[in-house]
Amino acid sequence: MKIILFIVSLTLSSSISAGLRQYAAKVETSDWQLSQQSRLQCTLSHKIPGYGEALFTSMASKQLNMEFELDMLRLPKTFGMASVYSVPPRWMPGHMQHAIADMTIRKQYNGDLPEQAAWTMLSELEKGFWPTIYYQDWYNQSDRIAVGLNASNFAVPYENFAQCVSNLLPYSFDDIAYTILAYQKNSTDLTKYSQRRLNMIGQYLKEDSDMELVLLDGYSDSYGGRDMNKTLSVSRAVEIKNYFSEMGVAPQRIEVTGHGERRHVAPNSNEMSRAKNRRVVIRMAKP
Repeated sequence: MKIILFIVSLTLSSSISAGLRQYAAKVETSDWQLSQQSRLQCTLSHKIPGYGEALFTSMASKQLNMEFELDMLRLPKTFGMASVYSVPPRWMPGHMQHAIADMTIRKQYNGDLPEQAAWTMLSELEKGFWPTIYYQDWYNQSDRIAVGLNASNFAVPYENFAQCVSNLLPYSFDDIAYTILAYQKNSTDLTKYSQRRLNMIGQYLKEDSDMELVLLDGYSDSYGGRDMNKTLSVSRAVEIKNYFSEMGVAPQRIEVTGHGERRHVAPNSNEMSRAKNRRVVIRMAKP
């Protein structure tokens, strides 16, 4: 009787194991790469043979951020849910696997996880555990899938990735895409605040000059002659155009318009309000 029970148990165990398809890099071929490295984006990538690629990405922003993406060779056919666990490799006996998060499976989309889960996965990898995603196969209902991230050879690329993240610009494209620069009276000299603002834009353009269109609208107050103010508004915008061109933006993608005294945003009755009219409005668009 015991022999029969053992055989049945062994058969069931083999059946369960056979229904689990596992994807993970081998220890000797586990490869982590800093595939994107700039002050705008840092991406740490890991190839999963036969399955796709795991990606951890942080972007330039006012707030520190992190996202995990599971780039699949075969996109989901249906909606569902995956479970993400931290799994100890076989050379770490005595440790138990534990849950990290649930991942929503969306039809025809890669899997992804938000900031907290992504950071947790990275910390588990740093400790030597393998974050593993489990879900029901959408092409074969008798199979379950296990996608493991091998922690071997992780330490050095992760250190480089962390250094890259710490060097990201503390603002994004959306933070500078619409900017108003203010000027000193009757000149093309920016105020100190606007100089800092322009330097921020310059730092961004050093990393990404791929602008589809930049619109520069120059304005003046009503102090002085109308023709002189028209010329001054153009000069202010042209100086910004030259600055952007030096940063790598193609000149033909920069449009300059001088409006002179037209379209005031404040009265010209006193110096404080006139200062608001001395401005260049920058509008940038990316493909």
